[in-house]
Amino acid sequence: MAFDGIAVSALVAEISDKLVGGRIDKVTQPEKDEIVLAVRAGGANHKLLLTANATFPRLHFTTKHKESPAVAPMFCMLLRKHIQGGRIVEVAQSGLERVVKIHIEALNEMGDLTKKTLIMEVMGRHSNIILVADGVILDAVKHISASVSTIRQVLPGRDFVEVPSQDKHDPINTDEFEFYEILDGNTVAKAIFHNYTGISSFSAGIMCQMAGIDPSIQANTLEGEQKSALFQAFQKGTGRNFESYILYNNQKNPQDFAFFGQEVFGEEFTQQFTSPSELVEYFYGSKDTADKVRQRSQDMRRVVQNLIDRCVKKVDILAKTQAEIADRDTLRLFGELITANIYAIKAGAKSVSVQNFYEEDLPMLEIELNPQKTPAENAQVFFKKYNKQKRTAEALVVQTAQNEEELTYLEAVMQSIVQSDTVSDLVQIREELQEEGFIKRVKSKGKKRQEVVVKPLHFVTSDGFEIFVGKNNQQNDQLTKSADKDDIWLHTKHIPGSHVILKAKAGQVTDVALEEAVNLAAFYSKGRGGSMIPVDYCPRKNVRKPAKAKPGMVIYDNYKTAYITPDEERVKVLTQN
Repeated sequence: MAFDGIAVSALVAEISDKLVGGRIDKVTQPEKDEIVLAVRAGGANHKLLLTANATFPRLHFTTKHKESPAVAPMFCMLLRKHIQGGRIVEVAQSGLERVVKIHIEALNEMGDLTKKTLIMEVMGRHSNIILVADGVILDAVKHISASVSTIRQVLPGRDFVEVPSQDKHDPINTDEFEFYEILDGNTVAKAIFHNYTGISSFSAGIMCQMAGIDPSIQANTLEGEQKSALFQAFQKGTGRNFESYILYNNQKNPQDFAFFGQEVFGEEFTQQFTSPSELVEYFYGSKDTADKVRQRSQDMRRVVQNLIDRCVKKVDILAKTQAEIADRDTLRLFGELITANIYAIKAGAKSVSVQNFYEEDLPMLEIELNPQKTPAENAQVFFKKYNKQKRTAEALVVQTAQNEEELTYLEAVMQSIVQSDTVSDLVQIREELQEEGFIKRVKSKGKKRQEVVVKPLHFVTSDGFEIFVGKNNQQNDQLTKSADKDDIWLHTKHIPGSHVILKAKAGQVTDVALEEAVNLAAFYSKGRGGSMIPVDYCPRKNVRKPAKAKPGMVIYDNYKTAYITPDEERVKVLTQN
């Protein structure tokens, strides 16, 4: 659903209940459009997330830890100066507007008590976080100049102007008579959505279903009892008795969330949460991470895909060159036959007919000559062409092997990018590409490069065996190198994918654990969406890394191959940590 005014109202009620009277201990800015307030209130520590992300703007309590940049951004420094150490005196929302004002009392540098307001505006791509004092903007996460908006500028030193009204009714202060008046020629859901502030089309639809009314019928056709039932549902939806639940579709995937009307959908298709923040963090957490990963992986995908395309193009070029020199032995033969018959060839001859004494029936061969050259010089021309093509053939063997290795490596890197589910994963892959010379490393003056540590995936089988799955080539190398000799190593045959290590117990593994490890190897590979994917497996002692081989590249022998169709549900039931 849209993060509408009802959602904001539920969260404001929770935040106000827990934070009013609390003290702001720390302010961080993990992302350019994201602020986290660490607040001590009611004998407990809380972390309040405010994000003006254009795709998923929101505010809620969070339990996740996010790394902050080594050098705090300017807006973060300003917040620390003005509100860190301050006391939250009020968390307010006007009606069902998607604007939250956190009023804070804090001492200034002179020791005087001052009042500041941290404003969170949840407005899609126009969302913003603004700090205001005495009606003047101190700063904001996003600056809005006159070139962007002539109606409302958001710049330090400007007077703060409220978000322009959409000329909608306030659902909190409406009465039954006014409500009936707005039921115009629109459909019922649209009549509510278009005329009341802070109510999304999804919330309007729930109200209709609570009243037993089809949301798509014309509003002006409703009769007395229907109108009364709809108004009661409207009051429940905009009231303060919040529920917190996620709505699932028929495939059991999260579809939407709401804070009222769970009875409309039933327990089978909903999941109840203990608080609005818990719900919002669960719903948006994976979506937000996936969106950030997608944005940050675009450049790497493009670079790696261009490199893959170059390798594929080189395959054709090498094949074409190989075809062009396929008859190089004929050149040597012509040179040898001319040399053998050199005294029988007349000077200035354009061609010569000689016996091919390399074949049993001694067939005659017609060889074209350059009449401007002597017979000996003609022989040397053929020998030189042969030797040049022979050197080309030798170089082709090396170039073909190198190109195949590079293509295999890049396809594995691309698969790692596709499977990345955190920004840290991508940072580690980028570092690998920089180490291999595929991406130029940008040097930052005065900044020491921080080493990124990303752990491989860890699973526990249904019968208690540990399985580790590499998330990139560096992890694949480390996993294989550190595994015990009797551990089982798995990898999809001729398909880019993760190295998988099944930890043995007393040198043994069970059939159940092996089957679950085979499924993981197939699932975390390019063959995920296919069927009957071949997976090679063998003891770790049979796996070796060739000298100077690229990350993730190994050779192995004495292996077996299992065929399996990757099953995501079997992956989900494994214990992961």
